[in-house]
Amino acid sequence: MRIATDKPYNIFAEVVEQQALDQFESAMQQPFVVRGALMPDVHVGYSLPIGAVIATKDVVVPAWVGYDIGCGMCALPTSFSPAEVRAKAKEIFGAIYMSVPVGFAHNQYDTTWHEGSLLPRSAKTAEIFAKNGLKQLGSLGGGNHFIEIGEDQNESVWIIIHSGSRGIGHTVATHYMKSASGDGKAREGHFGFSVASAEGASYIVDLNFCLAFALENRCEIMRRVERVLALRCTGSGKWNLLINRNHNHAELREDIWIHRKGATHAEYQMTGVIPGNMRDGSFIVCGKGNPDSLWSSSHGAGRILGRKAALRTLGVNDFTETMSGIVASVSEDTLDESPSAYKSIYSVMEQQKDLVDVLAYVRPIINVKG
Repeated sequence: MRIATDKPYNIFAEVVEQQALDQFESAMQQPFVVRGALMPDVHVGYSLPIGAVIATKDVVVPAWVGYDIGCGMCALPTSFSPAEVRAKAKEIFGAIYMSVPVGFAHNQYDTTWHEGSLLPRSAKTAEIFAKNGLKQLGSLGGGNHFIEIGEDQNESVWIIIHSGSRGIGHTVATHYMKSASGDGKAREGHFGFSVASAEGASYIVDLNFCLAFALENRCEIMRRVERVLALRCTGSGKWNLLINRNHNHAELREDIWIHRKGATHAEYQMTGVIPGNMRDGSFIVCGKGNPDSLWSSSHGAGRILGRKAALRTLGVNDFTETMSGIVASVSEDTLDESPSAYKSIYSVMEQQKDLVDVLAYVRPIINVKG
């Protein structure tokens, strides 16, 4: 559903809070902006609302990609039996926490990434990565990052991962946001680089390195989770069908740079993953290639309560009750990720029927949080 406007952007959300709209319109006023779109999961962010897509001419804006460069989703269909997974769900849940560092933790030793040594990066990013980059590979992070094992309508088990570029992406983003602002502070604002400048070219190289790192991070987590399952159940992952879509990036499409901040690339027949919340699972989708949305869709359900507001207003008892039947991290520590903190994913999917078709709906059996 597209809400028509008299401005050079389209809105695919039924309701947009005024602060998010103000952020977006401020960005749209920049002289290098060509077009924009707001996805149905839109909510307030920093510099740019989450769920915003903006196309620019000859300029990249680090703050419009954000701190977690390459944050995104991977989904892997498998041949594991849902009945077996359910029977051993608590054991699998505990074993995943033993195999994958979560929160601020990372691995004790380096994780092998041969391809990474061949990827170009700036001297600054090489320095950042050398400190502990390989120890961060295969770690989940915190917040809304998750590992989920679920079952679709055809009784197929999926492994779904939401994670990003960890401390590497955050440090790289901070470096360039400070540089772009011109005052040495990584502050909110619409500060960009000309792609023809040395800094712009350097940012693009390092952006692509972080995108590759984030993908390898998700794949390493996926391999570890598959191994946990394979030690307890019969089956394996169908790696030739792996889906990867990041939702924090900038990419060149023809002659414009499309910035997606909490929005998923959705070209025609491109597969993607749109998660809801800990209870309602994820949708496997196929893009329709809608130019009105700048070839994008939502990246999730979108928050209706900020983290502090969720901790202040929601209760653990209700959280526990709503998560009945799912083996998950349900406590005061994860209360800000309660389903009640999010918009209805079913409503969000209804609002973007012009953007994606649903291929599968995966309901969670196990959900692991940072």
